[in-house]
Amino acid sequence: MKLIRKIVFPFVPVYYLITRLRNVLYDRGIKTATSYNFPVICVGNLSVGGTGKTPMIEYLINLLKDDYFVATLSRGYKRESEGFQLGDEQSIVETLGDEPFQFYNKFGNDILVAVDADRRNGIKQLQSLDKSPEVVLLDDAYQHRKVKAGFNILLSAYSNIYTKDWMLPTGNLREPRNGAKRANLIVITKCPDNLSEARKTHIIKAIKPEKNQEVFFSSIAYDTNVYSWNQSISLESFNDFTLVTGIANANTLVKYLKDKQRNFDHLDFDDHHNFTDHEILFLSTKSVILTTEKDFMRLKQYDVLKDKLYYLPIKTKIDRPEVFDKLILDFVQQ
Repeated sequence: MKLIRKIVFPFVPVYYLITRLRNVLYDRGIKTATSYNFPVICVGNLSVGGTGKTPMIEYLINLLKDDYFVATLSRGYKRESEGFQLGDEQSIVETLGDEPFQFYNKFGNDILVAVDADRRNGIKQLQSLDKSPEVVLLDDAYQHRKVKAGFNILLSAYSNIYTKDWMLPTGNLREPRNGAKRANLIVITKCPDNLSEARKTHIIKAIKPEKNQEVFFSSIAYDTNVYSWNQSISLESFNDFTLVTGIANANTLVKYLKDKQRNFDHLDFDDHHNFTDHEILFLSTKSVILTTEKDFMRLKQYDVLKDKLYYLPIKTKIDRPEVFDKLILDFVQQ
């Protein structure tokens, strides 16, 4: 894979110019973006996958849901449905996609969960509901320039900060690094718990934030229990299992479980992987399976896995949470 990425390096300037031109057209108002008279918060990244958007959306939901009626709007990547879909009791992972389905399963009717590849149409459909949302959270829409969010949160994983990355197809960047200037907040995610203040300062200097931008650092907080459809077990007593992941980067989870001295083998699939019948049959031969909450949404429908399938929930833990929360709440209250 690394060799192929080096071979296709001549295409990097072409991709750079195309995405740069597109941004310039929007920045100068030549291409129009729709803005709204209610709070729209966008969570996204410059790179392809693996920056922790899902736990960040859940953090925002928990921050806002007690005081505001919140909606999440996602593309619904790899879903089998088309157009606008609103989560309800008949929804399945194939109609919403794994991450929106996770939101609906976790928060139920406390929020609205919608999917639409056309975010403008998605917001229009949400606005037309009898009980329309007071706040819309856009999941992975940083490059969806047709919508002008009132507040942008840009995520970048600590293991591959965008300042050191290259454009596709050699690197992982979807657009040039200066796209970060559109963000109100920049969050370096998946940081080690012992990240020093000196290291934070070094990263901030490399980012060179604008005067109106704040930089935060977040880490993953793992639950102390693993969960199945009907029970929970302490992670300390959970051992000798098969770890099944279909996420962009499982390295952080693997390291955590190894540090906890858990004994396991690891089956690593592509992000948003659609499991085949053959793969499900193979997984059914395993005694105990641990997976991510997102993958659990896809796998829990299979009866042959029902009594052996568990997931480990995660949350986002942000440094200076009182400052972070205030910036979000101030925007929404305005």
